[in-house]
Amino acid sequence: MDHPDFSFRQALQRLDSAGLLLKVEDEVDTDLELTSVLFKQPERAMLFNNVKGHDTRVVGNFLGAEENVLAIYQMDVATIRNFITEGLTNPIAPKHVESGPVQAVQRNNPDLLEYLPLPRYAPNDGGRYISGGVVIAKDPDSGVFNASYHRFMHVAGNKLAIQLDLGRDLRHLWEQAKAKGERLPIAIVLGADIGIQYAAGIMGAQLPRDMDEFHVASGICRAPVELIDCKTVPLKVPANAEIVMEGYISPDEEVEEGPFMEFIGLYSDVSPSPITTVECLYHREDPIWHVIMTKESPILRKHILEGAILKAVQASAPCVTDVALTEGGLYRFHLHIAVKKEKAADEGYQRNAIFAAIAALKDLDLIIVVDDDIDIRNWTDVEWALATRFDASKGLILMPGSRGHEYVPISEDGVRTKLGIDATLPFGFEKRHFRVPIPPADLSKYTTSLDPSGI
Repeated sequence: MDHPDFSFRQALQRLDSAGLLLKVEDEVDTDLELTSVLFKQPERAMLFNNVKGHDTRVVGNFLGAEENVLAIYQMDVATIRNFITEGLTNPIAPKHVESGPVQAVQRNNPDLLEYLPLPRYAPNDGGRYISGGVVIAKDPDSGVFNASYHRFMHVAGNKLAIQLDLGRDLRHLWEQAKAKGERLPIAIVLGADIGIQYAAGIMGAQLPRDMDEFHVASGICRAPVELIDCKTVPLKVPANAEIVMEGYISPDEEVEEGPFMEFIGLYSDVSPSPITTVECLYHREDPIWHVIMTKESPILRKHILEGAILKAVQASAPCVTDVALTEGGLYRFHLHIAVKKEKAADEGYQRNAIFAAIAALKDLDLIIVVDDDIDIRNWTDVEWALATRFDASKGLILMPGSRGHEYVPISEDGVRTKLGIDATLPFGFEKRHFRVPIPPADLSKYTTSLDPSGI
């Protein structure tokens, strides 16, 4: 399969060529103003060319809409899902190079606020944040590289506080180093190749700890990712990135981090977090800083998760034709499943699909199953199925005491009742429940006007 160049710059260029990159030329302040503008049109990628106090340009909402993803990949949804899934199962070794554009300008022990446009996102944030950085670390025993997203709060000068969630691979590596009384070397990468950004967003069983994420990123790109040696830490980073910070996470120095607006749109709690000291910063001649907002974070994982869920549910329920994570469910918590019952023996599989989906993604809390004549990406169509095909006395499935996501405040540390809704017709009933087809019409054939000249 032919595929495009997945470097960050080329991806931005494709958005621009497709008319999907809004350029903001007026001066914009990083203190609340920049992110407020991004929030006004969360599905519109924006490039800020005049950031107050900085020469560095800023891009936001980069992957904030499915339309952007389609333009970057130059594929339809089904092809993207297959492309990423195949890349996950067919890793490719990265390529070492001696130099790259990311190391054009170097600064040691930098005052980060002097050189980087770190935004304050929301009024009650604990400080200015790095939200779009891919953190590179390495298991000292296996040599396997890990890439993952973590937020950093600026503390002072070259000091940052990193949020390390429980159960994450980076936290595991840090705890190993901490047990030895050692610092953990890391690199923070902004503007990495699309494959690295996707590999960094993959969760849990889809990417076991012993899989090298540079290999996975290369598989997703269908070409070896080019890596260069870091300047001050024993790691490698993508040569074509925009900005890289090298440093160490302290084993014992902590500060209070937060609050920060999480992807669910609520503030995180304030909690102790280890200090990261940035010893070296380098970047391209004309770097672009990538800001990830609440909308972009969930959609980054959408196609990866949909592909994994579809594979899992079809193994348990062969009548499943498609799945769709919903925007309102933050592409994480709510799922629509389409099924096609072709024979009497297919009856019941639609409910098996609900349980298989939850097994594939524990964070799912609401799953609606409909027949395949319903457009599962159109909430109005799904709601029509609920209105005409769902009987709560028969189709409501409650799963109390189930493990979900700990950020959902209504849960008890992530434990809540999950809900499955079977809004499918019983096999054979569709013959008595025929949707009236609407004849197609081409409005361009007709002369029309909105001129308010009277009737």
